[in-house]
Amino acid sequence: MSTDTLALAKTLIARRSLTPADDECQEILISRLEQLGFNIEKMRFGDVDNLWARRGTTSPVLCFAGHTDVVPTGPLEHWDSEPFTPTIRDERLFGRGAADMKTSLAAFITAIESFVDKHSSHHGSIALLITSDEEGPAIDGTVKVVETLKARNELLDYCIVGEPTCTNELGDTIKNGRRGSLSGNLTIKGTQGHIAYPHLAKNPIHLAAPAIAELAKTQWDSGNEYFPPTTWHISNINGGTGATNVIPGTINLLFNFRFSTASTVESLKTRLHDILDQHGLDYDLQWALSGKPFLTPNAELAKAMTDAVTKATGITPQLSTSGGTSDGRFIADICTQVVEFGPCNETIHKINENVAIKEIEKLSEIYFLTMENLLASEK
Repeated sequence: MSTDTLALAKTLIARRSLTPADDECQEILISRLEQLGFNIEKMRFGDVDNLWARRGTTSPVLCFAGHTDVVPTGPLEHWDSEPFTPTIRDERLFGRGAADMKTSLAAFITAIESFVDKHSSHHGSIALLITSDEEGPAIDGTVKVVETLKARNELLDYCIVGEPTCTNELGDTIKNGRRGSLSGNLTIKGTQGHIAYPHLAKNPIHLAAPAIAELAKTQWDSGNEYFPPTTWHISNINGGTGATNVIPGTINLLFNFRFSTASTVESLKTRLHDILDQHGLDYDLQWALSGKPFLTPNAELAKAMTDAVTKATGITPQLSTSGGTSDGRFIADICTQVVEFGPCNETIHKINENVAIKEIEKLSEIYFLTMENLLASEK
């Protein structure tokens, strides 16, 4: 196995790629991929840099997907070392993006280098889909690359997203799906008036309360083998003028469904509208779908990665669909088998983000072994 995953991870962490900036991270990857015979396509949409790279022209296509952008650092004075100066202490690598997800990007590259060196005439194709718009709005990144690939009927067979998935130690969790995210901006209308003359007004807060209570206790579905039941939660609620003697004219709620494959977007919308209508509310509602749920069966890709993790770490990973959304939700549109696997996620987006040194080369080994399981047979 290659021994420079740590060095490459440090090189990437040193780039100030605050979303949506790439800060030439992709150029660093490209310089190594070109030496391996990859066809390089740079896809820029808006202010976002994207990379589609592919080695080979036949199926199956195994794609590694990830992002070079990172979240803001937070207060610099709270960091124990400069966040864009990769620093090793206590046998851990510190820096913004260490866990999410520049170590995974480095491991992608070194694993591919080792694999191509050993299997230069490998079966199928290896690809990378890299964006700088995962931590931001995610509208000019992976979703646009997927649309481009779909338009030219360039589909994937397997995709590994390098998100940090592990909980306690490297190898304990593979994500084989994610819940969908459906948000709503709801305005319930009343009639503003003086609080001393309530008969001349209609209080939208009072009108909304019974409906909110029913929505909060509704069981939307029972989940399934891989997903917990769908949840509905209010994230923001606002009403009133700031005065204590004015009944407000409207109340505004922001809410979100995290939903499984046991429900559909339309079924959730229909049931929520039905509840609001049954309570006789006058309202406006705008919907926003951030991503549909996706689920990969325990088939070739999940089995290949499970075997690789066990060989490299001695751990049998669990398959999980927990957590928030990822770019896997977009990739699933052109790929039937999508899994996520990367380092431990305890420190992601936190001050002093870090990853254990001992796990860095091990991560590269897992990606390498997964490729061997899927593509090692010669052409």
